[in-house]
Amino acid sequence: MGWCIVSDELRAVEKAIFGRRNEGHVNPSNERMQALVDVLGDPQRAYRSIHLTGTNGKTSTARMIDELLRGFGLRTGRYTSPHLASVTERIVIDGEPVSDETFVAGYQEIEPYVAMLDARNEIPLSFFEIVTALAFSLFADAPVEVAVVEVGLGGSWDNTNVIDAEVAVVTPIGLDHTQYLGDTVTSIAQEKAGIIKPGAVAILAAQPEDAAIELLRRANDVDASVARENLEFGVRDRRLAVGGQMLTLQGLGGLYEDVFLPLHGAHQAQNAALALAAVEAFFGAGAASGPLNIDTVREAFAAVQSPGRLEPVRSAPTILLDAAHNPAGMRATLAAVAEEFRFRRLIAVFGAMADKDVDGMLELLEPAVDEIVVTQTGAERGMDVDELAAAAVALFGSDRVSVEPRLDDAIEAAVSLAEGAGDDSVDSGRGGSGVLVTGSVVTAGEARTLLSRPSPPA
Repeated sequence: MGWCIVSDELRAVEKAIFGRRNEGHVNPSNERMQALVDVLGDPQRAYRSIHLTGTNGKTSTARMIDELLRGFGLRTGRYTSPHLASVTERIVIDGEPVSDETFVAGYQEIEPYVAMLDARNEIPLSFFEIVTALAFSLFADAPVEVAVVEVGLGGSWDNTNVIDAEVAVVTPIGLDHTQYLGDTVTSIAQEKAGIIKPGAVAILAAQPEDAAIELLRRANDVDASVARENLEFGVRDRRLAVGGQMLTLQGLGGLYEDVFLPLHGAHQAQNAALALAAVEAFFGAGAASGPLNIDTVREAFAAVQSPGRLEPVRSAPTILLDAAHNPAGMRATLAAVAEEFRFRRLIAVFGAMADKDVDGMLELLEPAVDEIVVTQTGAERGMDVDELAAAAVALFGSDRVSVEPRLDDAIEAAVSLAEGAGDDSVDSGRGGSGVLVTGSVVTAGEARTLLSRPSPPA
């Protein structure tokens, strides 16, 4: 989704819900969320569901699952977060974000119940609780046959965990949101394992040993079936292709060859394997039944898009947008950039949230980029640009760091630095110069809006 005009009605709703406790103000309880869906008539029980948690890769994997399910003829709902440009992106029905009008009408329907619960509780409902309930209600109204739901944070007490998904997908777990989930992989895995429900199928990405132990313990405790990457499913082969990569995937039901994925990086191939296994599990496919229809699988993966995930938005010099917001995500992004683009000169534009491991991301960027332009995101939790500059200078040295508080100025400065290499005309950025805008979903989203905005009339 690119630049768009937001309706006055949607702006009013955004003001009403964004003014509440936002995603940066977490209260680890699901009591209010459960009460809200109860008074709404439990809309989340009107359809089947697939639930996703993990540290990185959730949104891309959810998009792939959605595309596969629709390829097999199902009407889907998809709920992901955060958004890049518009809050309506979070709620997707049949592959399209809901319209401003649908979002507003849905909110108006649930607003009296929100007010009622606010009056009953000392702690008012949060932004995320309201939007989650809105998504579940809109999916029931559509109606959808299956919802693909990404957690907002964690698992057990995440607001999405009022669903009883028959398939639980856990992408790779690492350290993130440690102030809420604990400062060890073990504690984080214990929390995220809470989406694995009794009798469900757990589709597990390759995990650190401590995380794997906790996930398997939870599956055993609730009598859930388990499929593990590199054992029951995985990526058998991947090779670069124009505009993406060609994959051979081992699924639960068999081998899927010559699958084109128009996304870059080994991490996206891993996400594809997870998505395929999740859909196979949803349909009950396995060794006995054989693979899903290969033509449908190929068509679905070829149609996948994941905005803000190593997304090229300009050329000469190439500008890439990526929502990496923790060291694990940054490591995957930089590996994909090195593999696919092989820039001779790369400039980073970096804006991050204050509660993230900024030093860890900068340490990974330092050997990978020639210079860095630090900037300020528009988010409430955005790290102060002067503080960010000090952290960057400590690692890069002052001669490799530029400071531009405004993102548009930061991108312009980075383009000038890239163009100064004199090699920006190389086709597709291979071997030429590039700009990587990264550090947070907000940074990638704001840049996407700026770079896709139409020019004013002459």
